[in-house]
Amino acid sequence: MPMNARRPLPTPPAHARILSVPENARCLDAVQLQNLEQSFRDWAEAPRSPGLGMSRRRILLIYLLIRYTGARLNEVLKLDSHRDIDDRAHSVFFRKAGTEGAPAGRDVQIPEVLSTEIRKTLEIEFARRTRRGFFSIDPGHVRRKFYERAAACGIPRELGAPEVIRRSRAVELLQSNMPLPVVQKILGHSTPNLAASYVKFSEEDMQRAEAFFVDRENRRKTSARNEFFGKIETLRKGDVQAWVEISTPGGYRISAVITNHSLKRLGLKRGALVAAEVKAPWVTVHRSADDLESSADNVLGGTVERIVRGKVTSEIVARIADGTEICSIVTEQSLKKLGLRLADRMWVAFNAFTVVLHAD
Repeated sequence: MPMNARRPLPTPPAHARILSVPENARCLDAVQLQNLEQSFRDWAEAPRSPGLGMSRRRILLIYLLIRYTGARLNEVLKLDSHRDIDDRAHSVFFRKAGTEGAPAGRDVQIPEVLSTEIRKTLEIEFARRTRRGFFSIDPGHVRRKFYERAAACGIPRELGAPEVIRRSRAVELLQSNMPLPVVQKILGHSTPNLAASYVKFSEEDMQRAEAFFVDRENRRKTSARNEFFGKIETLRKGDVQAWVEISTPGGYRISAVITNHSLKRLGLKRGALVAAEVKAPWVTVHRSADDLESSADNVLGGTVERIVRGKVTSEIVARIADGTEICSIVTEQSLKKLGLRLADRMWVAFNAFTVVLHAD
């Protein structure tokens, strides 16, 4: 019997999906976020005086920190640039209210290029003022500049608000299939109950998952549309190939079969963190659980998120309970036969031999 075929679909937490964001809440897409970033950069590079240039670069960095960490405006303005920004680890530490001098808070990974940009800007500023007050700017002034930059690149002013940038980052991370608990950790939300998981994901595991996705977002490209992140729960080595099962933070198990040579080359062992990728054409779609008369090792239930129709083939995207999107490519004839519509219940399946593993 397929490992996931008869396992009940986990009930999503009450604050799952897009982190309790109302369905009618507006966000910026990746193109708009990039255009807004370029608007800030053009503005920061064209000052009327050196002093004004530094003031604008401070606003630019505040935008970039919200853009890539999903932090609240007040959290960024309270940063101690000497103590809370680690340019070696490429991370920012946001302290909880009332924990001055204490380690309580959260570390958020940032792209290496942003870490370098912050360091270089601070090195220039360090000769003029103490770094401790670098981000101490009136929040009203910051908001006005955010609105101005949004309008300058054709985005409605209200969508330039720091809260919208933060929300947009959350949606962006979820659309990249970063596990929901990791997204919630980044944004400082309470994480959902992980009791459904087959293994416990420690704080260190969550940080490694975050670092993996930040690194992939900035450097690694892949043609695979579907990706799961998790910890190896079961590993059985055969004469030629090995059976590997990973548990995800959302409580799912994904099975893969790889060669013993790959097992050794990747250095995989029980408890290791890995990413599992599956190309969309290898994912089959089923209208109901009663149709699952197949040898697929991985079967997951979800709902239809979107359908992109083509003349020969069409794309079906499902969303499972932990927020992960799974894409399948089917023929137009198969799509008509399935008769699926948006929000319909559906099942996706794929064989363990089609799963490609990447070591952390």
